[in-house]
Amino acid sequence: MLLADDEKPDQQKEDADKKPVSRKRGNRPGFWFFEIFIRVSGLYGAYGLLHFVSLYYLFFDKEAVSSARSYIEKRFPESGNFKQYFHIYRLFVSQGRQLIDRFSVVCTEKDVFDIKLNGFDQLQNILNDSDRGVILLTSHFGNWQIALTALNKLGKKVFLLMRKEDNEAVRDFLNVGYEKGDINIISPEQDFGGVIEIMNALGKGHIVSIMGDRRYGAKASKVRFLGDYAYFPLSAFAIAASAQCPVVVLLAAKVSAYEYVVDVTNILYPEGSGRKKEIKLVPWIQKYAHILEDFVNINPYQCFLFHDIWKDEK
Repeated sequence: MLLADDEKPDQQKEDADKKPVSRKRGNRPGFWFFEIFIRVSGLYGAYGLLHFVSLYYLFFDKEAVSSARSYIEKRFPESGNFKQYFHIYRLFVSQGRQLIDRFSVVCTEKDVFDIKLNGFDQLQNILNDSDRGVILLTSHFGNWQIALTALNKLGKKVFLLMRKEDNEAVRDFLNVGYEKGDINIISPEQDFGGVIEIMNALGKGHIVSIMGDRRYGAKASKVRFLGDYAYFPLSAFAIAASAQCPVVVLLAAKVSAYEYVVDVTNILYPEGSGRKKEIKLVPWIQKYAHILEDFVNINPYQCFLFHDIWKDEK
């Protein structure tokens, strides 16, 4: 039976109340416990504890396992069900270590890690030789937060296109979404998705950091990634083409307990305008996807997408 018009809002509200709520991983007692553990036993002690925490998520958090499986199936296509769980466990441990690293930097406010920066001189020259800024394309590959700390010596303001972190514990303990020093936040939830502020920042020669591997409902291009077609957002490349500025792919690989290698050698110059702008940008997005493939071929457990980018969100 059809509902009367005056009954529909209440029913819609009731339906909305029934929608499943995503579990928030990370809480204040948990962060506090790890902070104490880091201060008392150092990184290695916290890493050791992490193995037990990762086992808990592997056995009891079906949502986390399911979100990791999309990537694991593509990266290790020959693995059976049991081996997939082994890969997922290693992925959880790897992500946990990099979160602890980030947490350690926030807690101590010291240069905890030895960071080798590949391509710094090249990036510095690009910034010095142009009155335009650059788009720094970050990804859920490696530890991009740690990587940003290595760019302080560029002497440029960095604007992060970032939505507000829903989990208050994560936001407070990891300083996610806070402006600090030369780091400024541009919210994509404002009018025009923050594009006006982005263009202003680029026009003043600043660095704008945009996440390049998750679309979050935005327009995307279909390109090849890990043997299948995946959907990557085109916003960063469209903005770069309009602003006539380069896209610098930022990757940070953890190579040992206290060492990272940050790479900014992959610099793209997207071109595309007019009626077929989106089509013209596809080859550039495909190049970006190939760069990510090269990264995970070397660092298979440092892809933290936890999202099925091979599925069209439409």
